Amino acid sequence: MSKGKGISGPKMISISIVVPVYSGEAYIRKFCERVSALRSCLTEKSAPFQIIELIFVEDGAKDRSGAIIDELGSQLDWVKPFHLSRNYGQHAATVAGIMKSGGDWVVTMDEDMQHPPEEIERLLEKAIKQGGDVVYANPEEAVHQSFMRDWTSRKFKSLMVRLSGNRNITVFNSFRLIRGSVAREASRACGHSTYFDMALSWFTERVCNVTMRLKDERFIATGNSGYNLKRLFSHARRLLFSTQVKALRIGSAIGGLAVCLAVLFSAVLIAAKLIDPSIIPVSGWASLMITIMFFGGISIFLIGLVIEYISILIMDTHGKPLFNFVDRSSDRVLQEYFNGKS
Repeated sequence: MSKGKGISGPKMISISIVVPVYSGEAYIRKFCERVSALRSCLTEKSAPFQIIELIFVEDGAKDRSGAIIDELGSQLDWVKPFHLSRNYGQHAATVAGIMKSGGDWVVTMDEDMQHPPEEIERLLEKAIKQGGDVVYANPEEAVHQSFMRDWTSRKFKSLMVRLSGNRNITVFNSFRLIRGSVAREASRACGHSTYFDMALSWFTERVCNVTMRLKDERFIATGNSGYNLKRLFSHARRLLFSTQVKALRIGSAIGGLAVCLAVLFSAVLIAAKLIDPSIIPVSGWASLMITIMFFGGISIFLIGLVIEYISILIMDTHGKPLFNFVDRSSDRVLQEYFNGKS
């Protein structure tokens, strides 16, 4: 790899790559070489976009990853190493790296080379042709080649879609291309328990995905992953607390329905008593059930309202915005380029 500077020009679109680093000493150099080769390829074909920086965020690494990214940073001026004071987790490291980025577009990737940098152009093309702000890479087949790991991931995402009503959850992936302004605004809005992809959905609904070959070679070869069970549960908790759960509204609706049914049944009971008292042989039982249904329904309805109000307060605390501006005017340059390719 030779030392090189980011290409500049009046119409050059810049791309920042953000990579959180925890245990990547065996992969970081090869990853950097592939990004360097991609930069050279983009220059050779005079593409109107270029990777201006590769941001490594060392997240309390348990190996020599920190020293390696410092060495690469001293050799290549487009490689920028940053070090967190301790291990904060992949989401926090990703958000920190995005805050340090300056590109028109930001790509987030994993350290272990399961995300091919050569596919960045496909993500960008998808974003431009569909007018997207966020593009996720999705695997063509099982990533981990572990039935339980892949099955639980799919089922958890399906459950969260049903609870939240956010269909984009099924395509969430750490390999993503994000419009720079949206990425940085979403990062600023993130708190300690905010799920970054849910924060992105607060700023844009223009989300699409590209299917490609993705394999977690580290997990397949060694059975080791950057996520243990504790981290996966923490992952799930942040996702749950970063969304307004649709099930809460269903609970309120059920409570309201119970109240309406109680009123209806009481009217039927009174009418039956007036017409023929012998229709109801056991006195007091029906009225007791109606009373329980009425006041139980009111309780469920009010509890649902209170919990939903609390969830709204949590969203405000997390930084969910009232509105956000975005500038997509530079997309015209890329539109002309990709239209000329096809």
